Amino acid sequence: MRVLVTGGAGFIGSHLCDHLLAENHVVSVIDNLSTGRLENIEHLIPNPAFRFEVGSILDKKALTPLIQETDVVFHLAAAVGVQLILEDPVRSIETNIRGTEIVLDLAARSGTRVLLASTSEVYGKSKKIPFSEEDDLVLGSTNLGRWSYACSKALDEFLALAYWKEKGLPVTIFRLFNTVGPRQVGRYGMVLPRFVAWALAGKPVKVFGDGEQSRCFCHVDDVVKCINRLSTSTQAIGQVYNIGSNQEISVAALAKRVIELTNSASTVQLIPYEEAYPAGFEDMRRRIPDIKKIQKTTDFTPRYDLDRIILSIVDYQQQQASTCSTSKTG
Repeated sequence: MRVLVTGGAGFIGSHLCDHLLAENHVVSVIDNLSTGRLENIEHLIPNPAFRFEVGSILDKKALTPLIQETDVVFHLAAAVGVQLILEDPVRSIETNIRGTEIVLDLAARSGTRVLLASTSEVYGKSKKIPFSEEDDLVLGSTNLGRWSYACSKALDEFLALAYWKEKGLPVTIFRLFNTVGPRQVGRYGMVLPRFVAWALAGKPVKVFGDGEQSRCFCHVDDVVKCINRLSTSTQAIGQVYNIGSNQEISVAALAKRVIELTNSASTVQLIPYEEAYPAGFEDMRRRIPDIKKIQKTTDFTPRYDLDRIILSIVDYQQQQASTCSTSKTG
């Protein structure tokens, strides 16, 4: 297939490109490098089946020819990470809603299939565990910027499904739950790369809140293979899927496990939310996906357990540190 990955220089996008090229597809990427990184895809640039264009999904002129010549669009470009949403809310909302609208409109004109990346954040403050695709969404007050990301991605979903129902555009939505692995950075609030970096440096591992909030972590290799399977399933058209692990761990326990696996002398340091985020910040206490639907459609079963996930990030960060050290001395 000829595929387009928006946001393909990002953490998940770059791994998806790796997988698609390994499956002998022809891959184009558009990314403005605002949160994506060129180093994530530098190894792909010599590949004649890969093309990279620096650009924004808000640039309709740049997107039009890319989508017209494409069989499938994997729409991953978005403002991501709690930290970024709180720091730059206008750009985040505009990118998520307007960018998706442009992608869907152009895809509808050419009949191009779209796979839209969404997020577990859309479940909001729901306490119904595990989260199922048909569950109600429970969002917080509009006075709290924390919920603008969830709302923007929920609108993306509504818009995508409207294009499917009204215009017949073949779309599939996948909600990601804490996807982690090599190339992920902690700059925008991603927890595991920050924990690993602190532990490797022997610094206190900072846990916000009481540490009893829980999450489920899924390795990016498992996730991108599942996304690709969705792209070839006619059963998945017009559907919404959770993708993630359902193995739950508290954030405090996660910090302790990172310290153990890195043989670090670090300690866990609890930081009150009010010291880390703006006033009124709200968090989700538990975030566990029901993955029965995705398993039925794609036979999805995560292969990486938590220890293997953590060690893959440790290996990556150590390799990066070694490369930096070699380049400086050289």
